[in-house]
Amino acid sequence: MKFPGGMNLQQMMKQAQAMQEKMQKEMEAMVVDATAGGGVVTVQMRGTKELESLKIDPEALKEGDVEMLQDLIVAAVNEASRKVDEAMKSKIGGMLPPGLM
Repeated sequence: MKFPGGMNLQQMMKQAQAMQEKMQKEMEAMVVDATAGGGVVTVQMRGTKELESLKIDPEALKEGDVEMLQDLIVAAVNEASRKVDEAMKSKIGGMLPPGLM
């Protein structure tokens, strides 16, 4: 099926699928770091939002404040998730024609 201007729907779908596959590979390869509490908790998250690693400063365990530590872990994971979302938006924005996003 051809649209005005000679654009072929089937060709457009193939291009879209190739872009999606490329994006998925890039997101799988991406790793972001995020910290909370001034570095007390550090996490690494893949672009697929899988948690790669979690590091806790041993000094945080000496204080015995479990609730604070839990809050720091949640904050670090949420920050990593936001970074992945921002990176994805940036990559998608770079692939789209100007003004489309």
